Amino acid sequence: MISQLRGLSWDVETGRRDGRISNATETFGNLIGPTANISTLVNGWARKGLSVKDLVVLSGGHTIGTSHCSSFNERLYNFTGKGDADPRLDSEYMEKLKLKCKPGDQKTLVEMDPGSFKTVDESYYTLVSKRRGLFQSDAALLENKETRDYIFSQAGKTFGSFFKDFGVSMVNMGRIEVLTGKSGEIRKVCSRVN
Repeated sequence: MISQLRGLSWDVETGRRDGRISNATETFGNLIGPTANISTLVNGWARKGLSVKDLVVLSGGHTIGTSHCSSFNERLYNFTGKGDADPRLDSEYMEKLKLKCKPGDQKTLVEMDPGSFKTVDESYYTLVSKRRGLFQSDAALLENKETRDYIFSQAGKTFGSFFKDFGVSMVNMGRIEVLTGKSGEIRKVCSRVN
């Protein structure tokens, strides 16, 4: 899918053993949520064998898609539990989000990368550099020197190193918790069990 959006592609390692079943409830303990701070992000990715660079590069995946208001509504209306907004969020962007998302809104969808949410590009980094990242986890990337430096190196660029870096980090992510021995199976068709 990514390659269809702008030609981004990478070589996928083959021969990985996959499980025979998928359970949606397993994602909750393995995915870091959109409200995570930088320590939680760095430590969570490290536990999976991924680097700080992998963190900031794969966060660039927020260049495509949408999110429900419920994933960031707290940033707009009750950031510290006192009816306030996240001070790290650009005030103009916050007002635009408030027009779309009312307090408690669970259903409305908002573009993660306004203006190019169907295109893989570096605009995500430009938005984050201007304090317009949608999630708290996006804003947190400005609180670490390595992630901040990467953001500013990609912001405003076209065809910077992001495309190459994204492919490398996707391969790294594909190496997380690989099954061995007789566990799982090597699929003949990736999208279904043998």
